[in-house]
Amino acid sequence: MLELSKISSKGQVTIPVEMRKLLQLTEGSKVAFITDETGKVYIANSSMLALKEVQVAFEGEAEKAGIKDESQVADFIKSALKD
Repeated sequence: MLELSKISSKGQVTIPVEMRKLLQLTEGSKVAFITDETGKVYIANSSMLALKEVQVAFEGEAEKAGIKDESQVADFIKSALKD
């Protein structure tokens, strides 16, 4: 999908509606700009990006902690925050 937008005199860009829907952006959402080694720039919903990073960081931790179901997740989080 290709969408175009102009840069205002203040350096502001309007994110097209279809892109906002795709990224689940609403008023007040924060976006992250990410570059790769080729110079391409990507835009992401920063909340979703942070959530994915947390998921990767905690991958396998539930099994290590012996968590068997969702009811034990809150206790695990409270315990981890105390440390």
